[in-house]
Amino acid sequence: MTDSALATNRRVVVTGAAGFIGSHVCQAMLGAGWEVMGVDSFDPYYDEVLKRANLEEVRGCGGRFEFERCDICDAGRLGGIFSAFRPGAVVHLAARAGVRPSIADPAGYAMTNVVGTQRVLDAAEGAGCRRIVCASSSSVYGNNPKTPFAETDAVDAPISPYAATKKACELIGHTHHHLTGASVAMLRFFTVFGPRQRPDLAIRLFLSKAARGEPITMFGDGSTSRDYTYIDDIVSGVLAAVERIDSHGYRVWNLGGDHPISLSDLISAVGEVVGRAPVVERRPMQPGDVERTWADLERSRSELGYEPRTTVRDGMARQFAWMRERGLV
Repeated sequence: MTDSALATNRRVVVTGAAGFIGSHVCQAMLGAGWEVMGVDSFDPYYDEVLKRANLEEVRGCGGRFEFERCDICDAGRLGGIFSAFRPGAVVHLAARAGVRPSIADPAGYAMTNVVGTQRVLDAAEGAGCRRIVCASSSSVYGNNPKTPFAETDAVDAPISPYAATKKACELIGHTHHHLTGASVAMLRFFTVFGPRQRPDLAIRLFLSKAARGEPITMFGDGSTSRDYTYIDDIVSGVLAAVERIDSHGYRVWNLGGDHPISLSDLISAVGEVVGRAPVVERRPMQPGDVERTWADLERSRSELGYEPRTTVRDGMARQFAWMRERGLV
């Protein structure tokens, strides 16, 4: 494929397409006129039924959407999908998720997240695809004492295997860019929430438990804080990175909400959304959990035009409405 053809190629492979973020990205790419090839292995981390429901939402929004079930570590099958589809861009979101589970299975996380990412990069190169956007994570900052976290901060002290794999992916992404000349973006997502959020993540779990009058477990004294980011804001950043990474070669961007909230305040907001005061059970801090996250957005604002628009309170209300519509609470 010639350089001019690559520049106008509006076909994209989205890995992790059946997941929370992946399904939203697929819908947005279709809405922006891209032809989308979704790839997902249906990892059993949570119920496959939920992932298939996500895919049905994608299929219902129109546009050309294809899907292949494939483990990203399967180099032969993955390479075949890429070679047949010939994408002009890749959005790589597939990963083993979760900080705490990674402590129990560090080798499994390294295989999927690090080796799998290398397989995706290799498949892209084999198919002549030179525009790649990958999901990294705010977890790479560890317990960075400086806030907000900037892309130029040192990220050499991860405190969980999951975080270490995401740091490793940034390194191999840089190596891929150096060796092949492909454009590679690494997007550090900050605690994403909204409709279709994974059932194990805090906001969905808290909304479910509060609505049923069940106790919410609070790890620590409630002073830990997170920079929660609504899914629509994340998706806007992903699409901007796809369109603009060619101007940067290799680049790391934060995608966050820029308004961190403490755990105790989050639980209070959950009660306001649900209309019932949460019952709280206190537990010790968990290994691997960072004390705080907060995205410095100066670079992503100036280079991507990124601007988060949804507050935590408004985003939770939308997520709770979605849960009620689908009988999940």
